[in-house]
Amino acid sequence: MTDAATRAAELLNDHRQSIDRLDAILVYTLGERFKHTQAVGKLKAEHDLPPSDPTREAQQIERLEDLARRANLDPEFAKKFLNFVIDEVIRHHKKHQE
Repeated sequence: MTDAATRAAELLNDHRQSIDRLDAILVYTLGERFKHTQAVGKLKAEHDLPPSDPTREAQQIERLEDLARRANLDPEFAKKFLNFVIDEVIRHHKKHQE
């Protein structure tokens, strides 16, 4: 391998290691988040509260879009991601109410 190709391979490996660490952080962070949303779902079920809160969801989407802009992340992607998470949370909350 040439020196440039060797250096490129090293940089690629460094980036991949960082990506792997960040993926682990994301997974553990989502696990922690869902632990709390499960508790919220149980609390809502115990007190006969609706599984979804459209006002809260809209506030969270707006907040996440702002965070995304500040982090140089596409706000539309952030919105899609949060909507996916919210849908999963509501599904869990509905299970608690059954």
